[in-house]
Amino acid sequence: MLKIPGYEHGPLAEGSAYLDDPLFWPVHLGSCLRGEDAQRAAFGADWDAAVELNRRLSAAHEWPVFSLPLRSGHTIHVVYRNFEGDRGVDYLIHHPAWSAAEILAVDDGHFMGPGTAWPELLSAARQPAAEGVDDSDARLLLLFPTLGDALLPDDAAAALTAALAALTLIEEPAEVSRTLLEKQGQWAPAHWRLADGIWINDGGHSYRNPGNSFAIPESRLLEISNALNAEKRPPRPHRPSG
Repeated sequence: MLKIPGYEHGPLAEGSAYLDDPLFWPVHLGSCLRGEDAQRAAFGADWDAAVELNRRLSAAHEWPVFSLPLRSGHTIHVVYRNFEGDRGVDYLIHHPAWSAAEILAVDDGHFMGPGTAWPELLSAARQPAAEGVDDSDARLLLLFPTLGDALLPDDAAAALTAALAALTLIEEPAEVSRTLLEKQGQWAPAHWRLADGIWINDGGHSYRNPGNSFAIPESRLLEISNALNAEKRPPRPHRPSG
């Protein structure tokens, strides 16, 4: 059985076998596909098969885990948390020197996030890995529900469309990509800025907003920021929300 330090909630199991199923991806992205039109575009005629796949992913006796190592030695773990009556997907990050993993984002009815800005999402997806999930398209789609970024670059849709086209049977990946980027996660898109070397945001439900009482400690925020960003990038303009 897999172990994630500090995360002792359930029977964790390697989930990589699911990644070969094209239906896994729209199921995984389901919380970002709000509305009948979005779901129709993503699932097509495969709705019944998707429901069955979701049932297997949500089984209480086995919680699928997808691990994405980063160059820094940190690992992001995507965990299907399958408590009866409290199901969701937890996004954790851990380093061997830490006694316990930190939560980046939570994708469920009591969502917490965002956990990443778009450049960080793309950087984490493209970092090479000798173990765990090593395909950059799979890494991008696995981490996509952590996204919350009000300042998306012009080429974001192209990268997401390419990943959907490579891994799914979606007939119009560009259409679904546009929908995903418009909705992003369950939270409002956040504004990110560099503060004392740390990328932080203004999200009211984010662990990466130091203004929140539940935020990750500053030293860990710095580590996480460096781990997610393979290359330094210039500060982005900060626009107040609202």
